[in-house]
Amino acid sequence: MVNKVAYQSLVKDLKSTGTSLIAVSKTKPIEDILELYELGQRDFGENYVQELLDKKQLLPKDINWHFIGHLQSNKVKSIIPFVHLIHGVDSYKLLEEINKQALKFGRVVDCLLQIHIAEEVTKFGFDELELTDLFEEKLNELKNIRIIGLMGMSTLTDDTNKVRYEFAKLKSLYDKYANFKAINFKLSVISMGMSGDYQLAIEEGSTMVRIGSLLFGYRN
Repeated sequence: MVNKVAYQSLVKDLKSTGTSLIAVSKTKPIEDILELYELGQRDFGENYVQELLDKKQLLPKDINWHFIGHLQSNKVKSIIPFVHLIHGVDSYKLLEEINKQALKFGRVVDCLLQIHIAEEVTKFGFDELELTDLFEEKLNELKNIRIIGLMGMSTLTDDTNKVRYEFAKLKSLYDKYANFKAINFKLSVISMGMSGDYQLAIEEGSTMVRIGSLLFGYRN
């Protein structure tokens, strides 16, 4: 069940800071997504390709579908025809595959590069050296992707100082490359912050947050 009061309050807060909301609808039923849709929400994030494909068939055509999970290369082709934004692009290999499939469908697909900012080894993403190598050596080879921002997930901890430090680290990388010039590169998004830490993320410069449990309750 959707928390409509929380949604309306959140939208109001985010509007005042110019922050975009991605409603994380993974594992949530069609009925809940439609409730938010009727309230005006159009951007929804899914973690699993098959679940995304199933929901897309049953829901309004003007929804902007964001893929926010760990995307496997062999699943890329399934979402390329329609995906609005791929969030967690964590390797050059994955970028190459997105570019290859986008070329087949005559699309230029928007992507966010996932940066490894957390201490947890389970988090995916580019490190700073890999990012520099990508921008300076490899990016111009990929004509059918467009890098529009960076994203990152903080360490799962109650230590707000640690979380703030990690968000600030991502913001500093964003600032470093904000004026980098390439035909398929124009940073406008810094995506960080979820239900438990989005306010802190916005304070540190986030322009896009991914909110699930605050809107839908905890995952099924």
